[in-house]
Amino acid sequence: MRIGILTGGGDVPGLNPAIKAAVLRLTEAGHEMVGIRRGWGGLLNFNMDDEKSTSTFTLPLDAQVVRTIDRTGGTFLHTSRTNPANVKPKDVPAFLKHTTVFGEGFADRYDFTAHTISVLKYLRIDALVAIGGDDTLSYALRLHNEGFPIVAIPKTMDNDVRGTDYCIGFSTAVTRSLEFIHNMRTCTGSHERVAVIELFGRNSGETSLISGYLGQVDRVLISEVPFDTDRVCDLIAKDKRDNPSGYAMLTISEGAVPKGGNVIESGEADAYGHRKLGGVGEYVGEMIKKQTGENIMYQNVAYLMRSGPPDAMDMMVGTNYGTLAADLIMSGQNGRMVALVDGKYTSSALSEVGGGARLLDVSELYDVEQYRPRIKNVAGKPMFLY
Repeated sequence: MRIGILTGGGDVPGLNPAIKAAVLRLTEAGHEMVGIRRGWGGLLNFNMDDEKSTSTFTLPLDAQVVRTIDRTGGTFLHTSRTNPANVKPKDVPAFLKHTTVFGEGFADRYDFTAHTISVLKYLRIDALVAIGGDDTLSYALRLHNEGFPIVAIPKTMDNDVRGTDYCIGFSTAVTRSLEFIHNMRTCTGSHERVAVIELFGRNSGETSLISGYLGQVDRVLISEVPFDTDRVCDLIAKDKRDNPSGYAMLTISEGAVPKGGNVIESGEADAYGHRKLGGVGEYVGEMIKKQTGENIMYQNVAYLMRSGPPDAMDMMVGTNYGTLAADLIMSGQNGRMVALVDGKYTSSALSEVGGGARLLDVSELYDVEQYRPRIKNVAGKPMFLY
């Protein structure tokens, strides 16, 4: 078989180990591997009438090509937030403009799924491994429903893909966040201030919750629970007063929302309908300063959470997910997503990703009155608590 592999959406540590493991497993079994560059964007922009497209958007993969890629973070195949089923007119490649067809239900979008499948056939791809989060895998599900053989690998720092307890990138994101939380204590404590640390998390607050839980911060705000600004200010001011060192710390998900307010977004919506998040931490910091008179140290950790090489957990899971995906491909088990469920490697139906992002179990893990993790009973819970 000739098998393609691609990465889409935001980069996370652990992607390269997954690519390497899949390539080694499949090529050792005698199969041919082709990397698709720039995610779904590579297939959308592939011009079958231009011989340069092959070298621009694909890369033959073997043991020598992937020999050292697992030592670094990110994805050496590069990535994009492209959805071939939802392309804005300004993003339509010039060579496709005479072939566009409006996608059903869209007034100003185009659906190029037929082109995507044609490119895969032109490249003689028999099956595809797609690595991504909710958005990337939602298009993988579309291709599966169109009859193309596909296996998925879940990745996202938010750890919110349905059908699996763990997504590549989550452990490193928490590890990085903990480092910054602990490092921020020196500045915050020295100046006796309140630190507000904003972390990624659009729909799920797991990164903020787990990082805050392990870092023993005073308060944690998450995407799933709208917060009362006045109450947050009162609580964090008391935390600072009660601390002999005279400081307090708070983590907040970028998707957190004040009661009666809206998510803070900016810029134009991407191909999956998402605008750029960021700034709610700054808003909370300003309100704390205004209402309590305390000085603030605001830090949006943002892309630093997913920079650098993977930690041991993401190296382990990325490698094993890549191997498992290869095994599924070779056994003809298409339409599956590799997964960790109850601490064991397995696979789930790819259709699970159609249910939207997986959210925190607030009743089990969070105190909605005190804005703190509430982890009372860990017996029987998985390693990351749910």
